Amino acid sequence: MQDATTPDASPDQRLVALRERIRADLEVIAHPRMEWLSPRQAPDGTKALDVLIVGAGQSGIATACGLKRARVENVLVVDRAERGREGPWLTYARMDTLRSPKDYTGPDLDIPSLTYRSWHTARFGEQSWRDLDLIRREDWAEYLLWVRDTVAIPVQNGVEVTAIRDAGDLIEVHATTGDGRAEVWFTRKLVLATGQDGMGVWWMPPDIEALPKTVRAHAADDIDFDRLRGRTVAVVGAGASAFDNAATALEHGAREVLLFCRRETPQVIQPYRWLTFRGFLDHLADLDDAWRWRFMQHILGLREGFPQQTYDRCARHSNFRIVSGAPCRVRAGDQGGAVLDTPKGIFEADFVIAGTGIDMDFARRPELAAFADNIATWADRYTPPDEERDERLARYPYLSGDFALVEKVPGATPWIDDIHVFSIASTMSFGPSGSSINAMTTCVPKLVSSITKGLFKADVEDHWAALEAYDVPQAVLRDAGT
Repeated sequence: MQDATTPDASPDQRLVALRERIRADLEVIAHPRMEWLSPRQAPDGTKALDVLIVGAGQSGIATACGLKRARVENVLVVDRAERGREGPWLTYARMDTLRSPKDYTGPDLDIPSLTYRSWHTARFGEQSWRDLDLIRREDWAEYLLWVRDTVAIPVQNGVEVTAIRDAGDLIEVHATTGDGRAEVWFTRKLVLATGQDGMGVWWMPPDIEALPKTVRAHAADDIDFDRLRGRTVAVVGAGASAFDNAATALEHGAREVLLFCRRETPQVIQPYRWLTFRGFLDHLADLDDAWRWRFMQHILGLREGFPQQTYDRCARHSNFRIVSGAPCRVRAGDQGGAVLDTPKGIFEADFVIAGTGIDMDFARRPELAAFADNIATWADRYTPPDEERDERLARYPYLSGDFALVEKVPGATPWIDDIHVFSIASTMSFGPSGSSINAMTTCVPKLVSSITKGLFKADVEDHWAALEAYDVPQAVLRDAGT
């Protein structure tokens, strides 16, 4: 067998060597090593979790990694998806590659051996990394799974959280498994790392939603693109995911794809590239509400731009057309399909895809429904100037400085301040924290520190008692001359 460090070592050998190096690195930086959390007994007699993380995508895994480094070991991560299909990468993400530059770091939390670059080099070789432009989404999904296994993050897949309840000084979480079993966990802290729609729903305009389900879908739906071969497809929206879905339809043989953009010119500026600097990522949340709202309303108002490759993937097809300055009114066609009435004319399509994003609607999440009416939103806490108003953004949750939910009516549901949100829903309060690879290295440590702060403060009397009882001598005194 070739040595794993030689140029002709196999990918498997290089990955084994990298895994050993990561574990050695983690051992080197493990200080302080002392276990510091006392076990809590749940009402049912079981040992309560210290932290339960809902969502095993990149945000959930990175958070669990950070907690392990903070010596918070009594952690469980659950996800409704089967193993390897967590997050969007192998489901509704239809881009060829990630949009982030390849050298952005993320779930590695600044551990060089745990970076995507280290994994890619071990998996494909140094030359492949040098030749790489953008990371293939399938490779990113494989990398995330490898990180999870290498760091030994405990994950239960096929678990759907159905209810979250107060249990005194604990949170009671109910779930069902893929085989129909009921699960109940008690936890001190709960992290909702639930991605794009975790505190709401995928949104489509009511007129599109009113169409028969056979002729419309949201960009996040499981779409059978083979059924669109030879058909005219209308994509409503001009963000990156809209272009991804348009390209996928074209590649599956659609007769024509029309992409409708309400602006006169599609958004080509990517504001997330501007905000990728330490000052913004670290300290947006330290600003007052007016400045936080101003920044994020402007950024999200621009929407996420698409890279050149995304546009070229569509433009190389002669049967692709952008219809700009064309907000749509959509209705069912007399002969099936849909009719789109726009300022640029009336168009007919066999199928409509809504690339129209998400809407925060806590009550439509079963797990949040019992206390949804007492989750404070930005509308409850801040009134912007007229020129900055945005009703959809105002429905985002208003989070405290530790990423926790805030009560609309203080005292009605005080226990929700142990529920921390680390997903797209945290964007208005913390910027691209739980939804962006490039923000992980700053925001995950901040979240982990917030969680451990809460755990420490809750146990401060126990820590004081332990200090008073501490009697471990560091030296042995001997008589002089002996």
